[in-house]
Amino acid sequence: MNRSLKIAIADDDADMREFYSQALDVLGHDVIVTAKSGRELIDQCHLRRPDLIITDIKMPDIDGLEVARQIGQESPVPIIFVSGFHDPELIAEAEANHIQAYLIKPIKTADLEPAIALAVARFQQFHALRDEAADLRQALADRKIIERAKGIMMRQAKLDEHDAFRRLQKLARDTNRKLIDVAQMVITAEAALRPND
Repeated sequence: MNRSLKIAIADDDADMREFYSQALDVLGHDVIVTAKSGRELIDQCHLRRPDLIITDIKMPDIDGLEVARQIGQESPVPIIFVSGFHDPELIAEAEANHIQAYLIKPIKTADLEPAIALAVARFQQFHALRDEAADLRQALADRKIIERAKGIMMRQAKLDEHDAFRRLQKLARDTNRKLIDVAQMVITAEAALRPND
């Protein structure tokens, strides 16, 4: 990874905070938040907006999982969890919360670099997939509206399916609007002109 990141670190152990600060500096990253509790990490991340968070999973007030949930709701960011012991339940919970990497203490500077690269890559992949799914859902919803408008055009103008679609496209071009907007206008106009029951 070549890009320098703004990183937030959190651990209730002062020695670990010092280790992260020194190790991340050696790796070319900038530590912009140093927290000793989950609450402090959340508050500082809201103010500073780091590119990545490295946090102990067990914190004195709010644990790392809750920190990840709260920060993720406002502005998602890649998170690396660090733990003093291997706990399969915690790892499973971290995976369920889309945590990008999990390190077991003691960690070395050499452990951080691949974990950071992996966390950033996984985060980008996850968000690309989520955006793609949202785009597909929107395209499907738009398609349903366009099909409905096409059906109205077929009934009202006595057109076949192909010609109804071409007329919608022409209306969109002539009015410099998106096809979905024209389709919605056709549906709205048809509803307005429908006799009251």
